[in-house]
Amino acid sequence: MEKFKEYKTLVDQAIEQLNLPEKPHRLYDPVTYILALGGKRLRPVLTLMACEMFRGRAEDALEAAIGLEIFHNFTLLHDDIMDQAELRRGKKTVHKKWNTNVAILSGDTMFALAYQFIAASNADNLKEILTTFTQTAIEVCEGQQYDMDFETADKVSIPEYLLMIRMKTAVLLGASLKTGALIARAPAQQAQLLYDFGINAGMAFQLKDDLLDAFGVEDKFGKTIGGDIIANKKTFLYLKCLEMANQEDYTMLRHLYSPKIVLSPGEKIAKVLEIYNRYHIREITTEEMEKFFSAALQIMQKVNTDPAMKNRLESYAEWLYKRDH
Repeated sequence: MEKFKEYKTLVDQAIEQLNLPEKPHRLYDPVTYILALGGKRLRPVLTLMACEMFRGRAEDALEAAIGLEIFHNFTLLHDDIMDQAELRRGKKTVHKKWNTNVAILSGDTMFALAYQFIAASNADNLKEILTTFTQTAIEVCEGQQYDMDFETADKVSIPEYLLMIRMKTAVLLGASLKTGALIARAPAQQAQLLYDFGINAGMAFQLKDDLLDAFGVEDKFGKTIGGDIIANKKTFLYLKCLEMANQEDYTMLRHLYSPKIVLSPGEKIAKVLEIYNRYHIREITTEEMEKFFSAALQIMQKVNTDPAMKNRLESYAEWLYKRDH
């Protein structure tokens, strides 16, 4: 893990040294605030790692990596508004610390900044890099819309849910890897394989996030545990439980997710988890995660680069989907 810490340190230092304008304060202070909250820096780390996998220098991919991290934080900022979330990484969300209008405009600025940083990449295949980013940004927004649509939809299938998390979460991980590979001038087929690896690893990562939201420890997770349940989000856990439940539990679970139900958040979470535990949803979700991770490893076998570098990426992906926060 030492190499990952080096990548993360490089990213953290670059973010600390960002020379953003100071005014208007209420536009740029929230940008500085959310970027300073830290996090795993997963996407920029993947970008730097992919670049070095194909004999590029991590420094050459740093501008793009920062752009991808700014874009990711932009999506978090706007997601928090839509979800009415109170906490992000254990701290007040931007719209709670300032207000919704400030958060929207600061997020818009972050989108523009992300594009500016990625466009600053010193690569002769910049058009392909920007095309990858633009398509990814569109898909992330489409995924977010599906996520919001699902909150009020009467029925959502598991394939529909998996498509949503692919677009909302996994494509950005795939794009981060592909961007690093493109900056290193990797062959198109090899860059695509890294993208596909990222998609599958990203699916496992998001399913783990869903699992932690229900069964994690708040101090470690950095968000309110049970937030998806409170918001009536139809996660894999919920959909799989509906698929398996007997008529009584099916009816009760649907009732608990009704907007008309009058229960305290704690009571609602406890009742939903009681049903989840009855059907071993934690274990079933873990099995689903492992399917995606196994698919990612099979793809990695086709990547033509230093085996030690491949093992490094595989180990990092495994740590991410087995994490407890």
